[in-house]
Amino acid sequence: MPSAAPKSLFRLLLLPLLFLALLHPRTGATAELHGIAMHGDLKYAPGFSHFDYVNPKAPVGGTLRLGAIGSFPSLNPFLVKGVAARGLGLVYQSLLSRSRDEPFSLYANIARRVEMAEDRRWVIFHLDPDARFSDGSPIRAEDVIFSLNTLRDKGRPNHRHYYSRVAAIERTGPLSVKMTFDGEAVWELPLIMGLMPVLSERFFQRVPFETTSLIPPVGSGPYRLQAAEPGRSITYRRNPDFWGWHLPQYQGRHNFEAIRWDYFRDTDVALQAFKAGDLDARFETDPTRWVLSLNETDRANRRYQTTVIPKQTPAPMRGLVFNTRRAIFQDRKVREALGYLLDFEWMNRNQLHGLYSRTSSFFQNSDLAARGRPSPEEKALLTPFKKTLPIGAFGTAVRPPVSDGSGRDRRAIRQARKHLLQAGWQVQDGRLTHRETGRPFQIEILLNDSQYLKLLHPFRVNLQRLGIETDIRLVDSASYQNRINQYDFDMIVTDWAQSLSPGNEQAFYWGQSAADTPGTRNYPGIRLDAVDAMIQRISAAHTRDDLILATRTLDRILRAGHYVIPLYHNNEQWLAHAASIGLPETPSFYGTGPDVWWQAPIDGPPSQTP
Repeated sequence: MPSAAPKSLFRLLLLPLLFLALLHPRTGATAELHGIAMHGDLKYAPGFSHFDYVNPKAPVGGTLRLGAIGSFPSLNPFLVKGVAARGLGLVYQSLLSRSRDEPFSLYANIARRVEMAEDRRWVIFHLDPDARFSDGSPIRAEDVIFSLNTLRDKGRPNHRHYYSRVAAIERTGPLSVKMTFDGEAVWELPLIMGLMPVLSERFFQRVPFETTSLIPPVGSGPYRLQAAEPGRSITYRRNPDFWGWHLPQYQGRHNFEAIRWDYFRDTDVALQAFKAGDLDARFETDPTRWVLSLNETDRANRRYQTTVIPKQTPAPMRGLVFNTRRAIFQDRKVREALGYLLDFEWMNRNQLHGLYSRTSSFFQNSDLAARGRPSPEEKALLTPFKKTLPIGAFGTAVRPPVSDGSGRDRRAIRQARKHLLQAGWQVQDGRLTHRETGRPFQIEILLNDSQYLKLLHPFRVNLQRLGIETDIRLVDSASYQNRINQYDFDMIVTDWAQSLSPGNEQAFYWGQSAADTPGTRNYPGIRLDAVDAMIQRISAAHTRDDLILATRTLDRILRAGHYVIPLYHNNEQWLAHAASIGLPETPSFYGTGPDVWWQAPIDGPPSQTP
């Protein structure tokens, strides 16, 4: 007969394990996290020294002079009203800090460590006891709670949308805050809350949050506001007492002693200021200016050099956007028809110096873009919405038409006319009018960048060939922002940048609730249950494969809706900069930015870039 001793020993060993299981159930906490990855593992281990896309030995000093267009009436970047000044991200900080060479990962910042439920239904942020605002006051749990409540109730629409998902927030200690989430799609929410900017409750007790004031803000970032002159300039000075200089994410970053944005009436004036040596760096987006003005043959006499930096993120969807809130664009056939009238092949050869490719996807140049016909898994997601989706969502992923490159492709114009006839429009006395109402087809394309005036002229000519009256209107940046915030336009040119890890922001771009909320980026006014369902699946995706499946299906739906006429892309940044500006050797997924540059010694190498 076997001895009972082994069984007794087994029970003794099992009891502590059961006790630990009670303490840490599957929905319990994972303690001492130094960061959070949306999917998979973090790239950087605890105790890492610096991000790979910086120069950790970059010298500190000098002034960086940059250009901006228009003016600013506000130093509050968290409100819809009033155009906020450039550079305020240097003043404010978030609980966690994002790395730019991972799809979506955050690391300890104001929050020194994180606890999180395995199902991510709650998160606890433990604040760094050394974290301070620029006025020297400590960052407390009360400041985090104040920030959440204020931004959720009074902030921009994206903040209101994201932060309303917090069902409860509680102070669990002087430096600890617990957030609990409701709903189903909670997987991304700990990261969304980690990116929440932390505001000083004491400062906003003195300065009402809703006011668009010019009172210097109190933040917790590496720079403080030095001077602000609306319409002229804004200057920030490096804070020597910034509490976070020792953290790894700040090594090799924020190297200039001062950063100033000078404001100009328009882009052409800013360009001339740069070429005259009054500015130190300029990102260029106009191919003609890049090729003919910045890369002219007389290199010996130039005060600057040009650098092309590759990017690894999806190329933005830049396009002519239809506002479907306007009755004239509610018919998908009308939107599809106008797409035939933009001759990209002619535009690229004659106006864009052959530097671009045609955009087709909202997640271009990534594994998130829809390809070919729907997979069985994609079709399964689409089928419940078959009655409300265009047939194009179930076929080969929609791509823009290819023209003959003549600028007036007769076949394309005939195809556009055919679609317009099917939608009830016909030409009478040289004008396109609606058969039933007699209403003329008249549209306004609203712009705030002069580079599109010349680019869109051939498109306008083709519209006129079909009897469509088109007004291309260029307005100042403040008027433009006010109008698009209220969706007061027929068509605009804009773009949507995407990361390698799309999430809750897609609701701000395409969701039905965003369509009726002023200040969102759902400029087309999309209202589709299928889109909301895919956004929900994206936000709830626990694995990369689930994310890719839901995003490809969303891309397929958006493309089939013909909400934009896609324009063009390249996955590069075009940077012109003074030879004294140093650039890191390795760019991030997003390219480069002023936070990783430095003032190189006059007799030293200007840059690490090959």
